[in-house]
Amino acid sequence: MTGPALAITAVALALGTFMQVLDSTIANVSLPTISGDLGVSPSQGTWVITSFAVANGVSVPMTGWLMQRYGVVKTFVASVALFTLFSMLCGLSWSMGSLILFRILQGATSGPLIPGSQALLLSIFPANRRGTALGVWSVTTLVAPVCGPLLGGYISDNWSWPWIFLINLPVGVVCGVICWRNLAARETPTRRLPVDTVGLGLLILFVGSLQVMLDTGKDADWFSSPVIVALACIAGVSFCAWLIWETTTPYPIVDLSLFRSRNFALGTLAYSAGYAIFFGNNLLLPLWLQTQVGYVATWAGMVAAPSGVVALLCTPFATRSLQKYDARMVASVAMVAFAASYFMRAGFTPDANFMTFVMPMLVQGVSMSVFFVSLVTICLGDMPPQRTPAAAGLSNFCRYTAGSFAASVTTTLWDNRETVHQSRMAENAPDAVLSGALDQLQHVGLTGLQALGSVTNIAVRQAYALASVDFFWASGWLMLLAVPLIWLTRRPGAPGGAGAAAD
Repeated sequence: MTGPALAITAVALALGTFMQVLDSTIANVSLPTISGDLGVSPSQGTWVITSFAVANGVSVPMTGWLMQRYGVVKTFVASVALFTLFSMLCGLSWSMGSLILFRILQGATSGPLIPGSQALLLSIFPANRRGTALGVWSVTTLVAPVCGPLLGGYISDNWSWPWIFLINLPVGVVCGVICWRNLAARETPTRRLPVDTVGLGLLILFVGSLQVMLDTGKDADWFSSPVIVALACIAGVSFCAWLIWETTTPYPIVDLSLFRSRNFALGTLAYSAGYAIFFGNNLLLPLWLQTQVGYVATWAGMVAAPSGVVALLCTPFATRSLQKYDARMVASVAMVAFAASYFMRAGFTPDANFMTFVMPMLVQGVSMSVFFVSLVTICLGDMPPQRTPAAAGLSNFCRYTAGSFAASVTTTLWDNRETVHQSRMAENAPDAVLSGALDQLQHVGLTGLQALGSVTNIAVRQAYALASVDFFWASGWLMLLAVPLIWLTRRPGAPGGAGAAAD
């Protein structure tokens, strides 16, 4: 393929990646708007994020089987079509339950988008221009996180939140039509392969029940609820059954033998832990800014977007650094920089100015530029080429699942710490100070009830600020504690498939 056809097809394939990455970030700054419009709490609104992430993670192990069974082109185009359909249904949702259902279906059908777009890009470019193909693909994965917060914020404030999903319609139609017309004749060979339906079913049961437990546990008072106990038992039993099945069946949906590689096992653990901390912080900051600090969605998006811009600008230098330095050193620097970003956030106050909120995001952007590619190099650098696709899929599954679990844990910890801080402030506030504050507020014209409500709002605001600071401090220390995992691995060779798992 040459000339305009090559350029148009490459852009269309890149749009497939762009849609998937965009939809994993665009809803973050829109959560308070969505929650308020659908009549649920912001913590319940995080189900919009976790449902998509966990469904996407579970679908990743199926991608390889689908592409070998039906062909890469058919699988990719079908994924684009279904993703576009469920994006439309997300925008037409009438309740939180319907939105979560369609987000699950959207995430489940998005698994082939990234590996499919990358594989097809590599196939249409000649061997001597595959670096260009990967460059096109990489740019979309970096531009989408910049556009996500900005688009999500602007759309929520100026249009309505359903449009954060409906904007996928024209993109999906263009991507699907162009790819089918230009690539249908280039379909890859297919073959009939057995599918591990038992393993897939157990995986869905394990991950799904654990995710529901984490999402609903706080509202149900955790293990005092029989439902939560039942979900925990189902998750534990299905996980054990899944491990036994996957290690004994000849055609496992997830090849757990990959964890026999020390680099893959420890690298994936560090990768998942780092991504979980990163994901939780990316969720918490815009949520706090909008619900407690007074930012609208657009400005919350403007706080988050600079990290993506810096990552985009620094990526070329990050790629070169891996050619000169040990990937373990580069990954360690990335995680230390992430920790520095979180420690900077630990100095936030509710009345901080815009640039105070932005500065840690700039540091985070530097970390993002090297974190993903360096950890993928550690995980896959020593992997035999024939096992690289399976290893890339498994590492991505672990990362996505860790991120979805982290989102649920983040909001739970945040609310719990707020309750603790509010109780401490109520216990330690001198009666004279409280009475004086109420008298001053009534003196300027408030009623007694209004004055009490104003003081309560201030206390809640400060309690959430302290809870956020606690979370940021903990995130920084946890990121530093993950660094030694990297140095337990061997120095990796050239990555055999870093691109396949960079996102």
